[in-house]
Amino acid sequence: MKVVIMGAGHGGTALLRVLHQMDSVDVIGVVDIDKEAPGITLAKKIGIAVGASIQSFFARGVDVVLEVTGSDTVYRRLQEIKPKDTVIIPGNVVSVIMRLIEERTQLVQVLHGKQRQIDTVLNSTHDAMIAVDVNGIISLYNRAAERILGIDREEALGRKAEEVIPNSRLHLVLRSGESELNQEQSLDKTRRIVTNRVPILEQDGQIIGAVAVFRDVTEVETLTNEITTLKDMQSLLAAIIQSSNDAISVVDMQGNGLMINPAYTRMTGLTEADIIGKPANVDISEGESMHMQVLRTGQSVRGVPLKVGPKKRDVVVNVAPVVVDGVLKGSVGVLHDVSEIKKLTEELERVKRLVRKLAASYTFDDIVGKSEGILHAIEQGRKAARTPATVLLRGESGTGKELFAHAIHNESSRKYSQFVRVNCAAIPETLLESELFGYEEGAFTGAKRGGKKGLFEEASGGTIFLDEIGELSMSTQAKLLRVLQEKEIVRIGGTKAVAVDVRVIAATHVNLERAMQLGTFREDLYYRINVLPIVIPPLRYRAQDIEELVEYLIHKYNQEYGRNVQNVAPEMLQRLVNYSWPGNVRELENVISRSLINMKFQETTVQPYHLPELVATNEEEENAEKVKKSIDKKHREDGRTLNERLEEVEADIIREALINYGGNKTETAKQLGVSIRNLYYKIEKYGL
Repeated sequence: MKVVIMGAGHGGTALLRVLHQMDSVDVIGVVDIDKEAPGITLAKKIGIAVGASIQSFFARGVDVVLEVTGSDTVYRRLQEIKPKDTVIIPGNVVSVIMRLIEERTQLVQVLHGKQRQIDTVLNSTHDAMIAVDVNGIISLYNRAAERILGIDREEALGRKAEEVIPNSRLHLVLRSGESELNQEQSLDKTRRIVTNRVPILEQDGQIIGAVAVFRDVTEVETLTNEITTLKDMQSLLAAIIQSSNDAISVVDMQGNGLMINPAYTRMTGLTEADIIGKPANVDISEGESMHMQVLRTGQSVRGVPLKVGPKKRDVVVNVAPVVVDGVLKGSVGVLHDVSEIKKLTEELERVKRLVRKLAASYTFDDIVGKSEGILHAIEQGRKAARTPATVLLRGESGTGKELFAHAIHNESSRKYSQFVRVNCAAIPETLLESELFGYEEGAFTGAKRGGKKGLFEEASGGTIFLDEIGELSMSTQAKLLRVLQEKEIVRIGGTKAVAVDVRVIAATHVNLERAMQLGTFREDLYYRINVLPIVIPPLRYRAQDIEELVEYLIHKYNQEYGRNVQNVAPEMLQRLVNYSWPGNVRELENVISRSLINMKFQETTVQPYHLPELVATNEEEENAEKVKKSIDKKHREDGRTLNERLEEVEADIIREALINYGGNKTETAKQLGVSIRNLYYKIEKYGL
């Protein structure tokens, strides 16, 4: 019967699923004006034709049209245009049919489920079972019977018992109606069985069949030997567990303690009386019981840190399931004491917090964006990578200065050598010099015997990245200047110069020109590090990159959070483009991460209401405010120098040109008669 479903909403979709599984029905098409309706999507997936009109399907000979739109107008229209032999079934009738089909399906499922339960019980028993009907025809024959008799189930079912089974007496029990209990019978020269044969009676006492339950008694001796072997193995296993230096605990399938060894007691301070028969989490001070997790999942876990026992001993736990014949019987755990290792690790982490060394992990291919500003910065970075000159990365916080440092190193001839990162603002001034330049033995109280290499020596042959160089003290700046000029360092407390071959990449968000005027940054050092300046534009000047950055970040956080977010709503993207991003890319990362966290797990599109609160910006208001501040500054008497007044005028001219050209920096540079690189430098310098 050829059927077309009219309407692809939820009802039509459910109807399609049911009819598609029926052999007597051929669904030849699904019709709906909504191309995105769920029934249309499902029909395409399973290879059924779809359309917005039913006319094309009538030409293919439709027997029945199931109208599930619920519209009387649609039903009447179908009645008018249908072929003579086509039957139109309205939605209310379809609903009744659906309910009947569902009830039938549920009933069949219940019957099949009960039959499976019965088959499972009969086939899981060790005893063989054979049943015959009133005519002596075999109607039940389980796996144990196959195993003992060596006759396949297909060969036995439907045949008389005496024709299939040697020495069968079921036909005699049918005639006599008398039970035969605990009867021993020979199958062949080596095997014997013990069997019970009983008639099956109706309530009125009429015999309607007979059943035989039997087992191979030759297996008893085999089982006895197996039990003896198992006891020996159990004793051996117990001896191994008791003598192990690793702490071991075993629980049963309910998660109750079965066994612990002396090493476990030594480590945790808990005895057998504290553990045996108790829940698996009784020994956990902090953390979740891995025994219970393994019992829930059936999967091993390794290297999980926990605190156990009353003394909260730090351990690492490996737990594996105990499976016997495919059945989970419990789990076994091995505990390793890591208290000493943890102490050493904490000491190491304290040192790492002072100086963070990183292998260069990124390349220019990892920098996302196609805007004019970022492409110009990448081009300058590639040029810098081909020279050994000192590079100064300038840009606001969160623009990606460290990313550029990694990329420059990885594209340089030094990429196979050390890359050392130093955050000059994170290391206390009292430690910074000794970390950068090293010290000799006895240079100060607490100095290591034999002295210590500084970071410049460790980076020799490679690259050192001095982040936040504008935060260095004047004394440290003087020593850094010597390194850049003479290519050598002198350790604290030492007199001998040590030659170093190191490429310096510096970064700052500070206005170094203003810092020189204020006397907080050395002019000679400025000219040494400002050999190859690269200005990284803030995100507010990279509006065209925001969509690509958002896609990259969604992919990143999908992997981290186990989500499947596909895209962002257009209105949300517009909000992101309109925002000024004072925190730059780092702030954008935070916003996207929080937006994904705010989403429900099944949602795939980021909507505006998922966004954390953003401060709305208005470019004209901001520019007006800047102009007002500039005018106010002009009218106050502050004793500024001529250079400072000229810089203010230059900043106002650049700001006005940017406004006139709608932020287009290429056109602005042409109008002002400066290079695009020089324009970016001045934008960064004046904080425009």
